[in-house]
Amino acid sequence: MDGVVGATSQEARDTPESPTGRTALRPMRADARRNYERLLAEARTAFAEHGTHASLEDVARRAGVGIGTLYRHFPDRHALMSAVFQNEVDALLARSRELLESEQPCAALVQWLRALITHASEYRGLAHALMSASLPSCGIPMREAGHALLVRAQQSGSVRADVSIGDLMQLTNSIALAAEQTPDDPELPDRLLALTLRGLKA
Repeated sequence: MDGVVGATSQEARDTPESPTGRTALRPMRADARRNYERLLAEARTAFAEHGTHASLEDVARRAGVGIGTLYRHFPDRHALMSAVFQNEVDALLARSRELLESEQPCAALVQWLRALITHASEYRGLAHALMSASLPSCGIPMREAGHALLVRAQQSGSVRADVSIGDLMQLTNSIALAAEQTPDDPELPDRLLALTLRGLKA
């Protein structure tokens, strides 16, 4: 159930303070900020324990707030997921900028793809969400970062010119999804990535 449910009149009046709402006009009050941080912490725990389809009602309960408060801060599940994973996405983007300075463009691309696979396979359901483009606030910056690394590898002559970042992101997310579904084979991602890279070579 990902729609706004059970919001009180007080919660409705507080909507402009939501960091994710369309009408955010002023900073959150201290109590609203505490609720926001508790919700993020509990959502991160729930996603780690139960996957990205964990009950949002349970997240709200564990955070000590009503479900309406959760939806006031995060309009839907995807907004909550984007907020939860933002720090990890920022780290991946920072890593991509570092790798752009590498003297080995192809190796840099491989390192970033491996980091992307690790991130996408850490939470059950995250790889599928990334593949379905349901996390645009995460997917678009990652796509741009990957495109920059891919173009540099192509310009070095080590990667085929007809490879697109869209196809590459689909492949890496598919590898992450396969790893998620085969937890008893920890070496599977590296094997599948190696096979993928053979097809990328110029």
